[in-house]
Amino acid sequence: MTETTQMRTPPREGGDSRSPEYRLAMNALSGLREDLFHDAFAYRPLSRTDADGPLARRLPARLKPHAARIPHAVVAALALLCFYAGTVDGRSDGPLTLLSGLVCAVPVLATLVRPVGAFWMSMAATPVVALLSSSWGDWPWLPGAFLCHTAVLVIVAIRTRPRTAAYMWALTAAYGFLNESFWGAGHYGSNSTPLLVLTAFALLLISVWHIRRDARQQVTAEQTVTAHERSRRTLLEERTTIARELHDVVAHHMSVVAIQAEAAPYRVENPPEELERAFATIRENAVAALTELRRVLGVVRAEDYEAPDAPQPTLADLDALLANVRDAGLTVDRAVTGAVRELPPGVELSAYRIVQEALSNSLRHAPGATARVEVSYVLGGLGLRVVNTAIPHNTLVKPARHPATTPVGGLRPHPSTGSGHGITGMRERVSMLNGEMTAGPTDDGGYEVAVFLPVAADRTEGEA
Repeated sequence: MTETTQMRTPPREGGDSRSPEYRLAMNALSGLREDLFHDAFAYRPLSRTDADGPLARRLPARLKPHAARIPHAVVAALALLCFYAGTVDGRSDGPLTLLSGLVCAVPVLATLVRPVGAFWMSMAATPVVALLSSSWGDWPWLPGAFLCHTAVLVIVAIRTRPRTAAYMWALTAAYGFLNESFWGAGHYGSNSTPLLVLTAFALLLISVWHIRRDARQQVTAEQTVTAHERSRRTLLEERTTIARELHDVVAHHMSVVAIQAEAAPYRVENPPEELERAFATIRENAVAALTELRRVLGVVRAEDYEAPDAPQPTLADLDALLANVRDAGLTVDRAVTGAVRELPPGVELSAYRIVQEALSNSLRHAPGATARVEVSYVLGGLGLRVVNTAIPHNTLVKPARHPATTPVGGLRPHPSTGSGHGITGMRERVSMLNGEMTAGPTDDGGYEVAVFLPVAADRTEGEA
């Protein structure tokens, strides 16, 4: 024997034990009151259309300046059509015929400024047109009222939202049902069913259009936010990497300063007390600066980040870098001009990374081309220039999956797993050193990166 245990649903917070059906009905009534009753005759003028929209682009040139008023012209034309249909339904005498046409046209015109109020005006116009008509063959929607109410439903549905359209259609169906109930189906030929079927299809298509438009806008907004966040994350990651490297460079030299300041007094026999105090002050300042540097830049270190054991690369390591690039298949030459001298560690590191990234881009985006690296030691700074030639015509390159990302100048990119933000990273490095950078295609179809990193002249240069 099977026992069925009926479990009671625990009461909700606040003591609300009503059924789901009751809550659904209350929500529907609340939505109906909000959409069609609350501030129904509020002033909501129809805005102009976009002059660069898809409809305006298809118009002749002489009509494009007036494209913004096309919706208003369409509504006015529908109102004129409803006016004509209303006059056909009127009595033979002139004033009532004109009044019947105006009653059918006014609700359509009202959709331009008070869309929800126009719906109620159309509902009220239906019995008025019937009273003014000389023929009651179609009930309750005479031709003028039929056309007027259909036009109002379509226009208001376009201007509002699908839920409002559903409420308007439901009230229209209720109105038709009540008329048939009171007057009886056998007295007059009811045309509520054709009206409801026609408007149901029209409102369904409009609702689908609304849903697609909202979805397209949401996707566009999400893509914009995603692109912004991706760009922001790229900048933060690059700055984090640079901060780590600078931290290692500066921390190393500050540690050397502290150690040398501590050991200096022991290298002099009977050093003066003032000298000992001076070296002690130097060491204290170096340790304090090192501690503050680690405190400020330590926040950019990941928990799993391990500082490299080897020293950071400098321009002296360019030969090894060029050898690796040549092994990868890129023909590259180097030219050094000016008096070679030792530069600050941050400048040396950034210059090395810039050359490294530029050559990596040449490998990825210009297979078969040749590259040239120019290093110029000038007064007041360091100049870098990395340029590659165009891709040879006999080089087979797989087409890019996204042609919009193909660089100017014919550089067709190979499919790459890189982040694609090498230029951004180089600009970040140059910006942190207050330098200047230009990057772009050359006249012969290649690509060029030119950088200048300022370096303050030291005392030896000033004396020279």
